[in-house]
Amino acid sequence: MANSLPSDLSFPEVTGRAREIFRQVVEAYLDSGQPVGSKTLAGGGALNLSPASIRSVLAELEGIGLLSHPHTSAGRMPTEQGLRLFVDGMMQVREPSMEERAAIERSLHQPGPIEAALAATSAALSDLSACAGVVMVPRREPRLAQMSLVPLSPGRALAVLVGEDGGIENRILALPASLGPGALEAASNYITAHLGGRTLAEAARAMQAEIITGQSALDAASADLVQRGLAVWSEDADHRPVLIVRGQANLLDEAALSDLDRVRSLLDDLENKQSVAELLDRAKQGDATRIFIGSENRLFALSGSSVIASPYRDRDGRVIGVVGVIGPTRLNYARLVPMVDFTAQSLGKLIG
Repeated sequence: MANSLPSDLSFPEVTGRAREIFRQVVEAYLDSGQPVGSKTLAGGGALNLSPASIRSVLAELEGIGLLSHPHTSAGRMPTEQGLRLFVDGMMQVREPSMEERAAIERSLHQPGPIEAALAATSAALSDLSACAGVVMVPRREPRLAQMSLVPLSPGRALAVLVGEDGGIENRILALPASLGPGALEAASNYITAHLGGRTLAEAARAMQAEIITGQSALDAASADLVQRGLAVWSEDADHRPVLIVRGQANLLDEAALSDLDRVRSLLDDLENKQSVAELLDRAKQGDATRIFIGSENRLFALSGSSVIASPYRDRDGRVIGVVGVIGPTRLNYARLVPMVDFTAQSLGKLIG
C-alpha cells in the first residue's frame, strides 16, 4: 500500500507467536467490531495456548502500541497504528467475486451523461461495501454534438446543448434588441455544422478566429450570440460538482448508533464535499490504492473513519479522477481494497 509503516512499529522484538495472536485479534475485531478476549482466542483452538499465556502476549502487544484495552471490556482491539501494520504487512486480499464484478460493471453502463454512470457506480460500490461510496468527477469538457437556440420571450432565449456523451443541458441567454428573427436559427445551424465535435473551449477559439479573419458566415449579432452561448456553458463546467457521494445511510449501522457523536461528525464531514475532494486528491499522487486510517487524515480525525481510494486514468495513463469508500476504521480491508481497485480500472476503461 502507498502508506508506509512508521519505523517504530515493526515486530523485531516480537515472536512469531505474537504475530499470529495479533493477526487473529485484528481479523476477529474487523469481523465483529467487538474487542477480542483471551478466552475467545483460546477457544478457537488454532493457537494451542492457555488463556493466561494469550493474555501475556496481548499485554505485550498493547505495550508496544498495537492493541488497546477498552475500559469497559476484557478484550483488546487494534489501535490505528496496529491497523496500519496489519494492512501494510499482514493482510491477504480477496479478489472481487464474479457477482461483485458484474454489479460494478452494470452500474457503468447507464444511459446519458458520464455523471449518471459515476453516480450509479458510487451507489453500487456503496451497496457492495456497506460504506459511503465516493467518486471524483473528471475535470473534462464534453464535445458538442448539437446546439439549439429557442426563443422564450422578448430579450431571452433557451440554449439547448447536446454533448457527444449524450448529456443535455439548458442555459438561458439574454438577447440584444437588435437581433433579427432569423438569427437564432442561423446561429444554431452554424454551431451544429461548423463547431460540432469540438470541446467548448475549442469551439470558442475557432469562432473567435473566424471572426478575426472575417471568415464567419454569421452577422456580428449572431456571432456574438454564439460566442456568449459557448462561454456560458464553458464557465458552468468549471463549477460542476467535484464529488458524488452515495450511501451515507450505510454509516448508520447498529454499532454506529452507540456512538452518535462520531456518526454526526462523519456525516458533517461528508457534507463538506470540497474538503472530501481535497482529501481524495491525495490519492491521485500514487500508483496504487491508498488507505487513510482514522487520524492519518485530518478531515476524518474526529469521526475516526477510514478511506480507501484509488485513482482512475484515461487511455493515455493520465489520472482524471478518484473512486473510493468511506466508513468506520473497522472495515473489511482485505475485501474492499481490491474491490475499489477493480472499480477504478473499470472506470478508466469506460471514460478513457
